[in-house]
Amino acid sequence: MSVRVCVLGSGSKGNCTLVATERTRLLIDAGLSCRETYARLAAINESPEGLSAVVISHEHTDHINGLRVLALNGNLPVYISRPTCEAVSWDGETRKKLTAFEYFAASEKFTIGGIEVTPFPVPHDAVDPVAFTLDAQGIRISVVTDLGYVPEIVKQHVKGSHVLIFESNHDLEMLKVGPYPWHVKQRVMSRQGHLSNNATADFLTEEFDGTAQVLVLAHLSETNNHPEIARLSAEQALAQRVRRECTRLYLASQTRPTEVFRF
Repeated sequence: MSVRVCVLGSGSKGNCTLVATERTRLLIDAGLSCRETYARLAAINESPEGLSAVVISHEHTDHINGLRVLALNGNLPVYISRPTCEAVSWDGETRKKLTAFEYFAASEKFTIGGIEVTPFPVPHDAVDPVAFTLDAQGIRISVVTDLGYVPEIVKQHVKGSHVLIFESNHDLEMLKVGPYPWHVKQRVMSRQGHLSNNATADFLTEEFDGTAQVLVLAHLSETNNHPEIARLSAEQALAQRVRRECTRLYLASQTRPTEVFRF
């Protein structure tokens, strides 16, 4: 099989996804520590040597926590928007050593090896947040997390995806009665925050085009969600669709990789 996809980890403690072909292997975000990233690659029989690049969605810690060590250890180019790069608190020595920045702009395609990457803007409380579609050998993978609602640009970009990795962050009732301070709850529920299970279900019922063979619910909150609540919400949404497509549903975890999806 020529295209491989695996969510190595997803959640508030670290996000990282592998998208690979026979000659190009990309990490989308680097929120896990370098050691943990290497361990999870090994767990799916992927060598940490020979990674092609790291592509960064935004500057929040759960997306860049392992970036410095990972990029330096692997001598990896970092694809990042200029505003996001400027928002990261690099120490002086690291900034000198990390010379291989490749800057991109939202909605402008670029190519890394055999993978075409399209970043597109999403509504989130970061300086220049983006989600991605990645096209390789006729397969489209969309990685869409960290957004407060689903604007039209997201709906358009994810059409035709064979793999759709999509946020289902919180259960509204769990969030409301949970331990977060009120200002944090307001942030999560805002249009610059995170998608609830209900919001994701609405998208799946009304806007999802049904082409994805694999749907991965991602960035589930460990405090304000439960995997089975998120799963049931998505399953009910898919069951309400007029057309019953053959979409397989999976949940990404904070603690372990998903299976490797092969095409």
